[in-house]
Amino acid sequence: MTLDGTNTWVVMAPGSSSALVIDPGEDDPAHQQRVVDHVAGLGARVTRIVLTHGHLDHSEGAPRLARLTGAPVQAVGGGHDDLGDGDVLDAGGVDLRVVATPGHTSDSVSFALSADHALLTGDTVLGRGTTVVAHPDGELEAYLASLERIAALTGGGEVTSILPGHGPVVPDAAAMVDYYRVHRRERLEQVRAALASGAKGVDEVVEIVYADVDRSVWSAAAMSVRAQLAYLTARS
Repeated sequence: MTLDGTNTWVVMAPGSSSALVIDPGEDDPAHQQRVVDHVAGLGARVTRIVLTHGHLDHSEGAPRLARLTGAPVQAVGGGHDDLGDGDVLDAGGVDLRVVATPGHTSDSVSFALSADHALLTGDTVLGRGTTVVAHPDGELEAYLASLERIAALTGGGEVTSILPGHGPVVPDAAAMVDYYRVHRRERLEQVRAALASGAKGVDEVVEIVYADVDRSVWSAAAMSVRAQLAYLTARS
């Protein structure tokens, strides 16, 4: 589910005395201390912590990192609601713009780092493979709209690479987003076909549509299927 684990991103300008941390990950004392030590080794300190969304593999370590650094935690939802679409954050001397990208979850946001023409996407776009629309909190309609929004950023040249929440850096953002858009359309058609063939309920649809996918991730696939069924039902 987390590929190689959750990516924690440290954002700062060269020579800055402050740094912003995105997604401290799970509550792993060694990991959070490593983040502090890494930033200190650059001659800086963590002054802001932000979350792409509230899933524990991204957010659970935030309270510990906040205690270690004294930095505030900002996010959408979960008692925060202090990141708004279009907000520009000072990330250690460079600008980081909040881009609302709900769909994987209702509170998912991405961050545009204009200095690097990069977008930090959390779980909205991964470094490899595709992500889950975590129904019922996640919604396919919102997710499709978010992909279109990211596609517009890549088409305009503002974003050329993706720094994901899991997996490697994506050097060709436009190609990856196009792949995601095609994949979602194909999955929807496969779900329609499964229903037309007589599949009843989520489990039967998963067995047909995800037959070529390792069964260990079928529980995640079931969330996406529920999101797809809700999307199709709303349009029937």
